[in-house]
Amino acid sequence: MSGTGKCTVVVGCQWGDEGKGKIVDVLAEGVDVVARYQGGANAGHTVHVGDDEFILHQIPSGILHPGKRCLLGNGVVLDVQQFFDEYDALIARGLVLDGRVGVSRRAHVLLPYHRFLDRAAESSAVEKIGTTGRGIGPAYEDKAGRRGVRVADFGNPTRLIQRVGAAMERVCLRLHELGHGADAELDGQMDQALALGERLLSLATDTGPEISRALEAGKRVLLEGAQGTALDLDHGTYPFVTSSNTTAAGAATGTGIGPTAIDAVVGVVKAYTTRVGEGPLPTGFEPEMDEHVRRLGGEFGATTGRPRRCGWFDSVLSRFAAQVNGLTGVAVTKLDVLDTLPELQIATGYRLADGSVVQDFPADTWALDSVEPVYETAPGWCEPTGDARRMSDLPINARRYLDRLEELTGAPVQWVSVGTKRAQIIPVA
Repeated sequence: MSGTGKCTVVVGCQWGDEGKGKIVDVLAEGVDVVARYQGGANAGHTVHVGDDEFILHQIPSGILHPGKRCLLGNGVVLDVQQFFDEYDALIARGLVLDGRVGVSRRAHVLLPYHRFLDRAAESSAVEKIGTTGRGIGPAYEDKAGRRGVRVADFGNPTRLIQRVGAAMERVCLRLHELGHGADAELDGQMDQALALGERLLSLATDTGPEISRALEAGKRVLLEGAQGTALDLDHGTYPFVTSSNTTAAGAATGTGIGPTAIDAVVGVVKAYTTRVGEGPLPTGFEPEMDEHVRRLGGEFGATTGRPRRCGWFDSVLSRFAAQVNGLTGVAVTKLDVLDTLPELQIATGYRLADGSVVQDFPADTWALDSVEPVYETAPGWCEPTGDARRMSDLPINARRYLDRLEELTGAPVQWVSVGTKRAQIIPVA
């Protein structure tokens, strides 16, 4: 697994949907433990194994490799119902999961009232964020407000009843204020979720000590996040962001290990840029081109099915991602989507309203709506790349394009994908 270390983080470098799942799937073959460090069931990692397609929302995609230990860290908000639906679906498809999946006792549990509250709040909001409605934001709000329910609480029924009871009173009042009264559907879903407590406890572990012991024993560990750098709560296009730290620093906090245990950070970028939900996309295409590339790339959310907005590669963002994540390498995905385009554009800077050009990603999200990307033109290759298995198989203009992305981003390209299958992930020698 050239380009990775004993403990490697895989992080998205755009607005999510970069193809992290298939990169984790390939890298997982050479590790012993794969751990998810943040996010919830709003993630959608699509992985192709032969002719089979797997869409994983919470369980790390390393689960598709026999014998790998897969953990959900304390930074995750665990949708317990969706988690066991996913878990049981994998068993039904023939995967052996006994002893292979662990959930941090410190992880917060996303319960049905979080989903009800999320949908009600978003539908009532004047300024919409573009939430998936999966309850992620409200679950993280409860965590920060010190009123959340953790996996460990299921081991103390008295405390669990107290915390859930207080939460239900608070949520029902808020739903009423928003004009969305709670009903029997919520009560029924709560009963189903709480009934999974004993099963959840059977998978409970302490991820920090477990990962630390694995590293001390010479094992290799892969840490994966959800979403991307531009959706990070602190560093992304706030407020059009997720509710957790998607960047590499969140990997240490979200699994319970020290930052010095991490020795490699792989950033995943598409060969172009996409975004789903609300918020700015500086390099976004005009409608006709947007629809064309969306069709070529199958750009629809794995979780929601929502169409993604598409645009040219944004090196201002990728350079920022390299800096904030401390990237040691880059994986470029979906290069093949560009195969038929005769000419490509790469954004190298942003021109502001006063005419000045900046290369740093602005903190002012609303400024991104009015910037004019400064583009340089690259020739396309107009040849299929899907059968390439080595860098030398790629057309010369494709290789030059990758070289330029590497130069502008400031981190070496270590993998390139030209399709959805494992064999179509090309290692860069």
